[in-house]
Amino acid sequence: MPRDLGDVIHHFLPQDGNGTGPDSVTGGPRLERPAALPIISLPIGDRDVVRAAYAWNLAVEVARRGASATLLAPVSAEPSPLWPEPGRGPVGAEVVLADVNDFGELNRAALDIAVGRAADSGDGGVVLVSVPPAWFENANEGRALMRWVLLFAAAEARDLREIYGLAKRIIRTNPEARVGITVHGVRRIGEAESAFKKLSGAAQRHLGYPLTSYGLLVDDLHVYRAIVSRRPIGLEHPQSRAAKALRDVARMLLEDARMLANA
Repeated sequence: MPRDLGDVIHHFLPQDGNGTGPDSVTGGPRLERPAALPIISLPIGDRDVVRAAYAWNLAVEVARRGASATLLAPVSAEPSPLWPEPGRGPVGAEVVLADVNDFGELNRAALDIAVGRAADSGDGGVVLVSVPPAWFENANEGRALMRWVLLFAAAEARDLREIYGLAKRIIRTNPEARVGITVHGVRRIGEAESAFKKLSGAAQRHLGYPLTSYGLLVDDLHVYRAIVSRRPIGLEHPQSRAAKALRDVARMLLEDARMLANA
């Protein structure tokens, strides 16, 4: 079921002024290790520095919660400025750059990692996969990458149209897909709520499909400083609104990953 955005956005982005509050880390019994970790696809263009930064920072925040977190991205012959050096980085978050040429090859690489990392995941985890948006045009050979897709949506009308078009393509290819939306680039809850309602309303009317809300991410100065320094926002600026928002989205993703792994 889709979340109410007002219910999941709390303490880091109030209606007026700057709010603060504790970051609640939910505990629980250790779960049995799944055969494969859940895979979350994130459409990210080859020059989309901000969304790439969010993907890597979400991996770091998932790892900070004690779970396994791997970020997989295709790599071309030229080094990409989007990603840190491959390997394990801060708090154990891992970056894997794969020499793949299409959706099917990326799908197989993601499955290999999801199975391999599951054996070492004591408290669950996820595999985040950066997918070039154009690759979704030929997605028939990549069913694993079509099961759960997280779309980063800016609040501008043009971006919302592009995101809706991508969501429609994914849902029509796999009607059983779980498609989530994280809104970014807003300063007030109302802006994020409006953007999500436009997307979810269109999906419900035209596709009969309920989108899932995964809160919002804040484009503040700390995001751009982290991009330049290649240091995680949550470690460099843990009390910033951007860091609190990232923690909240990572928590929701990990909660749903654990639910899906045990469904």
